[in-house]
Amino acid sequence: MPAYLLCSPPIYGHLSPVIDIGRGLMERGADITVLTGRKYEDLVARSGLSFAPLPAEVDYDDDDLDAWLPGRDKMRGLAAVRYGMIGMFARVIPGQWRAVESLLESGSFDAIIGEASFTGLAPYLARAPKDRLPVVGVSAVPVIMASVDAAPFGTALQPGTSGLARARNSALNAFLLRGPFRPVELAVKDAMAEVGVPPSGVSFFDFAYRSFDLLFQLSVESMEYPRRELPSTVRFVGPLRHGRPHASDRPDWWGDLDAGRPVVHVSQGTIDNVDLGRLIVPTLRALASEDVLVVATTGGRPIAELEAAMGGRLPNNARVAEFLPYDELLPLCDVFVTNGGFGGVQRALAAGVPLVVAGSTEEKPEVAARVQWAGCGINLRTGSPRPDRVRDAVRQVLHDTSYRAVSEVLRDEIRALPDPIDVISDALAHTH
Repeated sequence: MPAYLLCSPPIYGHLSPVIDIGRGLMERGADITVLTGRKYEDLVARSGLSFAPLPAEVDYDDDDLDAWLPGRDKMRGLAAVRYGMIGMFARVIPGQWRAVESLLESGSFDAIIGEASFTGLAPYLARAPKDRLPVVGVSAVPVIMASVDAAPFGTALQPGTSGLARARNSALNAFLLRGPFRPVELAVKDAMAEVGVPPSGVSFFDFAYRSFDLLFQLSVESMEYPRRELPSTVRFVGPLRHGRPHASDRPDWWGDLDAGRPVVHVSQGTIDNVDLGRLIVPTLRALASEDVLVVATTGGRPIAELEAAMGGRLPNNARVAEFLPYDELLPLCDVFVTNGGFGGVQRALAAGVPLVVAGSTEEKPEVAARVQWAGCGINLRTGSPRPDRVRDAVRQVLHDTSYRAVSEVLRDEIRALPDPIDVISDALAHTH
């Protein structure tokens, strides 16, 4: 029985696919240990996997990132991206690495699987392949690798195909690495020095793509900007597939989805959902008088919080739950209004659902930009849209069939791929 160590930061959107992969590998006969935050110990255990905790100094709460990153809510643009990268992915390297090192000393593993943003593997990956276990990555975020063919990650600019656009991309990459993002590189250098590892020479933005032995991108190639520099070790395998949920997962109003009206789903995901007034409330208000059924999920927030944010009763055409079985819900939807969480967008496209995206934190503006670039939805270019902008965008997506057509092409591309867990399992089998 092969044994694999799976590593993820304590962020649900990053950890969830890691657990799904771990469960799939376990079903294929592997012994799995998951290293992540203590908050998710029960989730790991309920999946039948062994749990290993991150040390307290790098174990932040993804429901309260403002406590880990004070002042985060007041930052926007590149400053917010830089602050988040340093706090969540650079200064955690020593603590994460020590946890990995301890597990490697006490356990017997055949390979390591790291979520691409688990930077604590950087000291280990600095070793020659012959001096370490095979290490493969899985990426649940857009590609952030610097390229002449794409604008720098964090700018949310369209890539462009002209010589002028490529010159702009090169200039912006050079400027940002030497200017606004230089503190990120310095923070990584300091973190590596703390554990006695010299800098690798690979930039923070290129780390996952140039360091892992293989990197499995949990998306399809058509939803990502082309990059001539992308190594052959990066493989687009599509979003993970999910089993059919039990009917008990469905609320008692589930039958309303078949009433004949267009179904619009709205969600703020599981991280940027502290203030439900940013997107869910404007969407409910925007569509209250439309001939649609609006289905909202709060990402675990009590429904009473949404009612309070609305300042009264929910609209008659609204249906709300904390969570819903996405693989049952999304095929019944006509539009998905989202703040741009990568996993949710991928699952919508796997169901052929066009999107309206309003995101301003983490990787969300970049996800929104890719949705616009691919033509499968509308980018509202804000995380707090006015109700009238949401209404206009939903109407446009419902009436312009091109968005649905592109989404269905992407759905078919996803369906044509083999099961991602089979691909990962086969790759691991050839590493030991």
